[in-house]
Amino acid sequence: MAENPGMPVRPSGRLLRAPEHFLSPAQIAEVTAGRRGFLRGAFAAALAGTGGVAAAQGTGDANILELPAHTKGLGQPVATHGYGQPSQYERNLQRRESPGLTRVSAASVSFAPLQGMFGIITPNGLHFERHHQGWWDIDPSKHRLMINGLVKNPLVFTMDDLMRLPSVSRMHFIECGANTGMEWGNVAVPTVQYTHGMLSCCEFTGVALSTLLDMAGYDKKAGKYILVEGADGSSMTRTVAMERALDDCMVAYAMNGEMLRPENGYPLRMVAPGIQGVSWVKWLRRIEVGDMPYGTKDETLHYVDLMPDGLHRQYTSIQECKSVITSPSGGQTLLDKGFHNITGLAWSGRGKIRRVDVSTDGGRNWRTAKLESPILSKCLTRFNFGWVWDGGPAILQSRAIDDTGYVQPKINQLRAVRGTRSIYHNNAIQSWRVAEGGEVSNVQVY
Repeated sequence: MAENPGMPVRPSGRLLRAPEHFLSPAQIAEVTAGRRGFLRGAFAAALAGTGGVAAAQGTGDANILELPAHTKGLGQPVATHGYGQPSQYERNLQRRESPGLTRVSAASVSFAPLQGMFGIITPNGLHFERHHQGWWDIDPSKHRLMINGLVKNPLVFTMDDLMRLPSVSRMHFIECGANTGMEWGNVAVPTVQYTHGMLSCCEFTGVALSTLLDMAGYDKKAGKYILVEGADGSSMTRTVAMERALDDCMVAYAMNGEMLRPENGYPLRMVAPGIQGVSWVKWLRRIEVGDMPYGTKDETLHYVDLMPDGLHRQYTSIQECKSVITSPSGGQTLLDKGFHNITGLAWSGRGKIRRVDVSTDGGRNWRTAKLESPILSKCLTRFNFGWVWDGGPAILQSRAIDDTGYVQPKINQLRAVRGTRSIYHNNAIQSWRVAEGGEVSNVQVY
């Protein structure tokens, strides 16, 4: 097993949270002082499985017995912030860049802090980023979308044109094809933010791509593929099969109830459910209908899988069934023995999650976790599993199964087919080692 232990972190109830950065302990303490520390004492008995809250002993808990200033004074007025901001005690939870990854004029990747999020929806300000030539804040009044190629009526839409059309809203996950890529080479990065953080899930609103293709009169016999093109400096272009385009793809202008953020493609992006994130082209400006794959730069030189025989596997767009435990996870610490809720996320680019199994002994034994609703197609699904930790070493794993019957593989099963020189499409089971002291770290179990 290869491992990289987590780092000392702040208190939060019975679990020390991963810092997800490289600040000094003094800086961490300054940012997070006082955050929910009282829970460790007040609820110790309840979390240990007694079902009741521990009674105050001795002089009691001052946080209960003494009225705080916020109970005796006038709070701040509305409109203190033009746009709502998180609490100052939560500002440690943020997207973070990984040193050493591909750079141009600016950082190209930021990872979502999966370890600190709840449910399945990613807040807009924490959605992961991947840029090929930096991001732009484009004037929507000047942005245009063209549809051309094998169509009867080439069209150009303004944003006003698009927003007048019938809209659809759906929740879907988006995952970069390189998510978990560092694990291919036995590199155990410390936290789930860096192992799986190129993953997010949102409610997207826009126009069904099928509506636009029908308006343009696409060639139903010869039109087998579309090319989607972005308006950034890289002119990102990707091929999408017409079958997928007509199924559930959309041209989206909104995310989680508000217009897209600039870093997520404002004012328009492609939404291609189940397909790797690079095909969700941002700052979308053109869709061309064609009769064959386009073989663009980022389909032949990049986003290809180097196989053991030396050949490249191309157009492996589907994000296969996958899951990860987000808490407890690398860099966190269990403060004491007793009951803990193991929670995580599961997803599949082919449909719905049918079941998630959890193991606390490195895969020797498995038990079924509870899936939380909603359970939607090509969307994140939250799972929970109750576990009583006896204080000894443990290895936590999750294994997802989708509604096609596909079972998430072990890392050695995946490597037997794919080798070790890949970058993309690692959907292997993730393992977290719990030490006797409660420290959780990243390990690979073969």
